[in-house]
Amino acid sequence: MTAEGDARRGGWGRRTNRAVDGMAARVDGRTEDVSRRAAPVLVLAVKVLRWPTLVLLAIPVPFLLVTFVLGLTMSGWLRIVVVVLSLVGALVSFAFGARRYKILQAVEVPSALATELGIAVSLSGKVDESRGVLEAVAGGGGWRVLSRLRGLWGGVTMTGRWIEGIDDLPRARYFFPPKIGTTVTVTIAALWLVPISFVLCLLSVVGAIAHAI
Repeated sequence: MTAEGDARRGGWGRRTNRAVDGMAARVDGRTEDVSRRAAPVLVLAVKVLRWPTLVLLAIPVPFLLVTFVLGLTMSGWLRIVVVVLSLVGALVSFAFGARRYKILQAVEVPSALATELGIAVSLSGKVDESRGVLEAVAGGGGWRVLSRLRGLWGGVTMTGRWIEGIDDLPRARYFFPPKIGTTVTVTIAALWLVPISFVLCLLSVVGAIAHAI
């Protein structure tokens, strides 16, 4: 089973590499240059956010764990509600952690990311507008580049061909719609999870004490 799974993953990787190589040949020189300048900015932004996002991922975990354990000690509908809420919180935390891991992987090889950025622009059907988005990103760096990228993409209409082809780009797809929108949504949910998990934990402690009495 393991060998078969490795073979399947290897076959998928080879097909992806062939697809990327084939599409890279159609990228024009200006798009290639802009993509090469934008890639390090994205890499820097992801690296800067690496530790803050790890903290954001870690903070709710003890609260959710305590809530879950306390929920198991309760009975009736209260037990069901507390356990379900803690599991929903854990699901949000897992989704955020999984997306964080995939984005960190996407920037491990900046040159490969740059190639895929250029391909994505070429697939868009709106090359000038899409390239303008990357030029804006390449012209600035720092903390807000990912949110800025999402906002800039909002004004660019993509074609069906682009939507179909973006999944063949394992690195660049996380910096283009629709995945970048999903990333922002999951991140906002993770931010809200911090105060919610604390309040939920506090209420669970109160509920457990009341139940024991």
